[in-house]
Amino acid sequence: MGRHHARVYHELPDVNLLGVADEDESTAAAVATEYDAEAASTAALLERVDAVSIAVPSRFHHEIGLRAIESGVHALVEKPMTPTVAEARSLVDAAAEAGVTLQVGHVERFNPAVIAVRDFVEDLDLVAVEARRLGPPVGDGRDVSNDVVFDLMIHDIDVIQSLVDGGVRTVAATGSPDREYVNASLQFDNDIVGSLTASRVSQRKVRELTLTATDCLVTVDYSDRAVWIDRRTRPTYLTDDGDLRYRSERVVERPTVDNGEPLKKELRAFVDAVRNRTTPVVTGEDGIDALSLATRIREAMQ
Repeated sequence: MGRHHARVYHELPDVNLLGVADEDESTAAAVATEYDAEAASTAALLERVDAVSIAVPSRFHHEIGLRAIESGVHALVEKPMTPTVAEARSLVDAAAEAGVTLQVGHVERFNPAVIAVRDFVEDLDLVAVEARRLGPPVGDGRDVSNDVVFDLMIHDIDVIQSLVDGGVRTVAATGSPDREYVNASLQFDNDIVGSLTASRVSQRKVRELTLTATDCLVTVDYSDRAVWIDRRTRPTYLTDDGDLRYRSERVVERPTVDNGEPLKKELRAFVDAVRNRTTPVVTGEDGIDALSLATRIREAMQ
């Protein structure tokens, strides 16, 4: 993921990518060369830069995040924010005390399809939300120290919490013994029902969110960055040669969804928050909220 952060910073017109740090020096050198930057140690970079992306295994987020904050460097910390809520709270408090910007890398918030839904979700009388994030076993060398809740489901946890007002009253969850397939059922304080499924053992990639409202069904395809709104007209009963027949028409709307890479939108927003000293789109408190619910789901599964 860090390689992609470097690419996007290199592409942003008003950003100067100074350097790349990685425990694997050959990786740092390769990425730095590709994007016209320098390979350097973390300590050396923190002495030179205004802001950093922290895209290391999540067990190191707290340690590296604190080093950045204590150096007065604004930080975007990839998801999950930290392994524990206590560590996440420590980062938020430290950033507030140091007066630096802290953003959490929940990139699906910047998916054009999610942005399009946010424009009209307040007008919906929501009944239920459902998310499915399924895929095959990971085999590309990514960090898999997180179970599927903290690795995949946490994306949808953050999106749903950003769309549904209020807290979560109850949580129930079941999963496979290896935690590679998990289903969670939620009941929000406002009685909206939530269902989330995440898998790293499914042989077809699915990234889908559905919102059930009293008068429509909204479907979001994260991968295709598309939105459908299904509505039904009033059903009618017809007589055909003495037989009673039922007819119900389906009306499908396709809201306009802007193009654009979610990661580029995310880093653009981070840079703007740093430069303008404004609140990030995804704050440290948002990261804590997602982490807290993910932890509740993990505990319910146990």
